[in-house]
Amino acid sequence: MTILKKSIIYILLLLPLTAIADRGADLYAENCSICHGLDGNGGVGVPLALPSFLSQVSDSYLHRSIRVGRPGRVMPPFYKLSDAEIDDIVKHLRSWSDAPAPPRDERPVIGIAARGEKLYQTKCANCHGQDLTGGVGTGLMFSRSRDLPITAPALSNQGFLNSATDQMIKKIIINGREETPMPSAKLMKITETDVDDIVAYIRSFQLPMVSRAPSLDDEPATIIYDSPYDFAETVENLKRAIIGSNYLLIRDQALDAGLVSQENESKSELIVYFCNFNLVYEALKIDPRVGMFLPCRITVVERDGKVQMMSINPKHLSRLFNNNELNEACDHMYEVYTSILDGASL
Repeated sequence: MTILKKSIIYILLLLPLTAIADRGADLYAENCSICHGLDGNGGVGVPLALPSFLSQVSDSYLHRSIRVGRPGRVMPPFYKLSDAEIDDIVKHLRSWSDAPAPPRDERPVIGIAARGEKLYQTKCANCHGQDLTGGVGTGLMFSRSRDLPITAPALSNQGFLNSATDQMIKKIIINGREETPMPSAKLMKITETDVDDIVAYIRSFQLPMVSRAPSLDDEPATIIYDSPYDFAETVENLKRAIIGSNYLLIRDQALDAGLVSQENESKSELIVYFCNFNLVYEALKIDPRVGMFLPCRITVVERDGKVQMMSINPKHLSRLFNNNELNEACDHMYEVYTSILDGASL
């Protein structure tokens, strides 16, 4: 066989592997990189390329975590992806490490949960929360300091508990996780028996998990009010209601501003921008992604003599962002929007 024929055969054999690798990278870039970073170094999401992370988690844990996500904890479920596509993403994650993937170890850890609760409260609660709901905030360089690569995960989260085995949790507590604040059992001065008890306590929070995509239909994406006034009066009423709610008017502009020449801008579609900077700061600390929808805005539109005011629905955003910490802030903003819209349409 000539060298040329050997080269062609080699290339043909290699192509499928290359295609699979590229497919995993493409799927990761499309579905994961916006939170975890294109190179896996983290951002809003945790860093996935840490050697200490990849050495502690099995492929099945990664697969299950991608599938079910972390309900209410920023990480969404990816029910739209096929098992093969998730496997390709997992292969891509593994490409960041030379170490082999640890096998999934299903052996249960036997411990005393009541004793583990006391140990947890003294050794773990400071980071993971007294009720195991995790550290506060997310988002590198805003919600957490630049040198903190990860917010302590929620150990009571059903996505985590239904993905992790007892042995995996035990291994993490015993060894800690390098390049994160997670210390080893030795540094925490606890024994292997102590670790078993803590694992038993964490596992006691597990519930059956229903594998289905969450519904967003219970909250509409927008809040829409009809106005009994003409367009100009509605805009003035809206501005007075905003100021009366202790919000700062920032500006107003035509809906199509920047898309057409100034003289051709719409005279019947106007966006009114307003803000409360203290509220904005607190919301961004909880989840930097809300910055995409700030400052607050209400759009006034006139169609065939009918005037309407409309805004985003913060309750819909809260479900879309999958972040329980946002719920209270979004509920408050819903009340603000509806109060302003009520006041402007009275």
